Amino acid sequence: MLNNDQGSLPNIKLVVGLGNPQKNLLLTRHNVGYWYLDKLLEKFDSKLVEDKKLNSFWCKVEYKGDSIYLVKPSLFINDSGKSISSFIKYYKISPENILVIHDDIDLNVGDTRLKFGGGHGGHNGLRDIINHIGKNYWRLRVGVGHPGEKSLVHNYVLNNPSKKDNLEITISINESFENIDILLDGQFDKYTKILHTRK
Repeated sequence: MLNNDQGSLPNIKLVVGLGNPQKNLLLTRHNVGYWYLDKLLEKFDSKLVEDKKLNSFWCKVEYKGDSIYLVKPSLFINDSGKSISSFIKYYKISPENILVIHDDIDLNVGDTRLKFGGGHGGHNGLRDIINHIGKNYWRLRVGVGHPGEKSLVHNYVLNNPSKKDNLEITISINESFENIDILLDGQFDKYTKILHTRK
């Protein structure tokens, strides 16, 4: 699908979990990208450090003889593009080698999908990323459901999911994470099929 001019696998060089860093927002729907990144930190037994110049909390982990950067932007989610742009310019990473994990109101609670490119779908974090680095990056979309009306979306994503929805989201994250190595290896088609056959 893509030409990777950065050497051997893995194709993913940078994994970004979107969310808001404020403590009162950590458990909200908008922060599922943060939740997912926490699982990667656990997998690699690593911790993030803050870099104010790069507007990020980040670390570097070793995976199959290569390095992958794990990042949580330290700015509000609507300014995620500024963080990512600073980071990839400094470390010379192509957008095609980036995986952004984010909440998606257009997917049902419990659904997780992989996508390359495309628009922002009304997600202000993705909108800012596209404005800074373009649209050609990978997205892992974690479904959080839709409140039913556009006017309700803002408060919906900035509130905690119900206990039932939280359980469904957690299960979907855990199940998609079981095959995370396939995704990090750059086997995007295979990973996509796994997600589509999960339910």
